[in-house]
Amino acid sequence: MIKFDRLWLTMEKKGVSTYWLREKCGIDRKTIRRLRANENMETKTLNKLCSVLACSLNDIAEFIPDNTDTE
Repeated sequence: MIKFDRLWLTMEKKGVSTYWLREKCGIDRKTIRRLRANENMETKTLNKLCSVLACSLNDIAEFIPDNTDTE
């Protein structure tokens, strides 16, 4: 499972709010809701987040294996 818990920590460290993401970066409410719920995310959205936050993918997401993952 991909989790976006690191995104919220990175945003806090950089003083960025979800309002700023919506208004200044064009990331809509639906996308923010999906990030909070750790749902599937398009790579173009992840790229945009890394760009506007000046960070790497590891700063916003992490892979956590679960029992349902198969080889």
